[in-house]
Amino acid sequence: MPYDEQLARRVRPLMALRRGFSEKKMFGGVAYFLDGNLCVGVSKDSLIVRVGLDAYEAALREPHVTTFGPVKRVMRGWVLVCPGGLEQLGSIRSWVERGVEFVETLPPK
Repeated sequence: MPYDEQLARRVRPLMALRRGFSEKKMFGGVAYFLDGNLCVGVSKDSLIVRVGLDAYEAALREPHVTTFGPVKRVMRGWVLVCPGGLEQLGSIRSWVERGVEFVETLPPK
């Protein structure tokens, strides 16, 4: 399944005006970076969000959120927000902001 272009079009403007923005095809979808650090991405019909280890467990308790990565090698600090949690632009914006807040704590690559 190709990635959801509509979701990517909703995420891109939330990221594109930020300093250090870049975009690459990854995970069979598209990934958005700030200063070389992966922040959020679109894979199939879901949003990948880098929340960091401190916010990871709390994020997983939210509706429509699951782990990200292969079953045997889940990527802690990253979550997958399923389509039910992305129906409103405000929800997408909130998840993107969470990713940005974490990535802004990292040194540029």
